[in-house]
Amino acid sequence: MAKRDIVIVLLIIALIGGMWGAVTYLDNTEHAEQTEMVYNAVKKAALTCYAVEGAYPSRVDYLEENYGLSYDHELYLVSYNAFASNLFPDVRVIEQKAGT
Repeated sequence: MAKRDIVIVLLIIALIGGMWGAVTYLDNTEHAEQTEMVYNAVKKAALTCYAVEGAYPSRVDYLEENYGLSYDHELYLVSYNAFASNLFPDVRVIEQKAGT
């Protein structure tokens, strides 16, 4: 192989690696944004409940039943820990991997 051919092969490998990295980055960014959207939906429903009823609900399913909260339970795990009705609950949203 000539020196020129080696340089071309290395450039192609670098280009493919760069494209792979860009796709992976964009995919991770999209997942993070979707997880944040679920968190914001839970937060909005809880704040609406507090404004209407004067207390935060003790369970996230109360928000689904009464305040229109909806999310994909197979894709996201929502940890909702309400320790007092007058304090905003600890809310965490975790993206579950496919098949778990």
